[in-house]
Amino acid sequence: MASAQPAPSAAVEASAPAQANGNGNGNANGTDNKRPHKRPNPGNGGHGKAKDWKHKKTKREKNITEGSSEDVLRHDIQALLESRKSSEPTSNDDNTGDTTDELLPEEGTEADVEVLELSSTGDGLAMRPGSNQVYVVPFAIPGDTVRVKVFRHIRRENQTVADFLSVVKPSPLRDDSRIQCKYFASCGGCQFQMLEYPEQLRLKRRIVEKAYRNFSNLPAELVPTIQDTIGSPLQYGYRTKLTPHFDGPPGFRPSKRAKNPKIPFESCPDIGFMQKGKRKVLDIEDCPIGTDAVRQGMIRERERMQQEFKKFERGATILLRENTRRYPSGGDEVAPEEGQLPPYTVRTEGEGFVDVKSCETDSKATTTEYIGDHIFTNPAGSFFQNNNSILPKFTSYIKERILPPASSSSSSTAAAASPIKYLIDAYSGSGLFTITLASVFQHSTGIDIAADSIASARNNASLNGLGEDRCKFIAADAGQLFKNVAYPRDETVVVLDPPRKGCDADFLAQLRRFGPKRVLYVSCNVHTQARDVGVLVRGEGDGARYDIESLVGFDFFPQTGHVEGVAILNRHDGDAEPVQEEAVEQTDS
Repeated sequence: MASAQPAPSAAVEASAPAQANGNGNGNANGTDNKRPHKRPNPGNGGHGKAKDWKHKKTKREKNITEGSSEDVLRHDIQALLESRKSSEPTSNDDNTGDTTDELLPEEGTEADVEVLELSSTGDGLAMRPGSNQVYVVPFAIPGDTVRVKVFRHIRRENQTVADFLSVVKPSPLRDDSRIQCKYFASCGGCQFQMLEYPEQLRLKRRIVEKAYRNFSNLPAELVPTIQDTIGSPLQYGYRTKLTPHFDGPPGFRPSKRAKNPKIPFESCPDIGFMQKGKRKVLDIEDCPIGTDAVRQGMIRERERMQQEFKKFERGATILLRENTRRYPSGGDEVAPEEGQLPPYTVRTEGEGFVDVKSCETDSKATTTEYIGDHIFTNPAGSFFQNNNSILPKFTSYIKERILPPASSSSSSTAAAASPIKYLIDAYSGSGLFTITLASVFQHSTGIDIAADSIASARNNASLNGLGEDRCKFIAADAGQLFKNVAYPRDETVVVLDPPRKGCDADFLAQLRRFGPKRVLYVSCNVHTQARDVGVLVRGEGDGARYDIESLVGFDFFPQTGHVEGVAILNRHDGDAEPVQEEAVEQTDS
């Protein structure tokens, strides 16, 4: 499927007002034409004198980690500049990509820019006529011409951070009648509410494509075509967890609270989420991407804060987590009817059951949710996927593909003699994959570094009728897992679901030395996933190397730029036998 329609090639003239400067002269760029322009110091936002600026990394550059939002944005900006450079006629004085001597709008002034591309962070990438500077603009899409307020120039990276003000000329892709939240374009949460949902899915497919192009370090022929992004059944009302917050009283300083006198709130503080590009909480009465139960909880907590705000002396985060109580049809207990429901609860009917949903705010309280026929309980404050509507589709996709397809090379005579019988679920959390996939395998092992997660996983296994003869859970660092694994590598598949930073090098090296027949990698950060998959495919050093069978995105967070990635890999035939590891003791607690 195609990605976003190409933006018009002609840029729109900037409309920044003339700004007076120190000697009373100014132009539309807010700069003094009579004053010689100095090379910028990248460390101070593009102003002042530079010293060896081309050769030394700034503090900002040193702090950018691989696969982070800043790193992703930098790749997207350079790709845009390179594409424009290759498509425009060259000249002897061509300086595409160099803005060190370019006159740019003064910070704080307004300008009109044309959005040419969408970054993988969800922000628009825009430019002005005759300029090599890329403006990073939230809430803008390719084809838009928007008015922005310049916040900061980062000349060394050809980047300008700008605040969105208004749409001057809308993109053909934009339809603001689709926007369902009155805080859109102020709240830092959603970015795509003006887009039809199929277009959001096309853009997210492109995000996965760019991730593997920029971060995998693999030749194009080793990366299969990215499949169409699989959408969420719900595009609004899907989030089962929200965490609005409020700041401390005016004058409150968290680092000095022990020394400062107590400062009470004089009125109820703003409660909500951060404004885009600002360190200020935007007061939000309702969030339409939350489930009905979570939205009811938000109403309740805002009402409570109106009565209790004087009890607080500092800012805080409010947990809103959906909790489900299920009443099977024909069971001993009968679900209350609509008029009998407790306040702030929601009643829904399914096939063979009625669910009564409430909102939990105590992080230590136990919450329950269902995925198909499976039940999961977790502490309300712990991590669990926040879009329950897509989880049945997601777990079914994984289950249908956890074993090699019948037509693959894995169905050869040698492979058929050793079919996959075992599952290792690294970063298992409270057991989502171990439990939903248990019926496929002879035995499964889940591992997580957090003992609390392992306790939840064991409880969830018991709730789903799975004893230790079917699956077990180990509390240990995943990096130590393969040193004492008992499963034969030719009969084992490994599921990876690491945090956003991805897997560390030691873990990937250990995984390759063990060399399982098949690997399924799930990630909330497709950029670090692409980096790690590249390591497995290149197979440098000891251990197995892998071929990519498929790559696909899942849209867990509609209206935002986030996409969940699923990569399936098979061990390359003919690779070396596993390297023997020194055994280490593992604990079951």
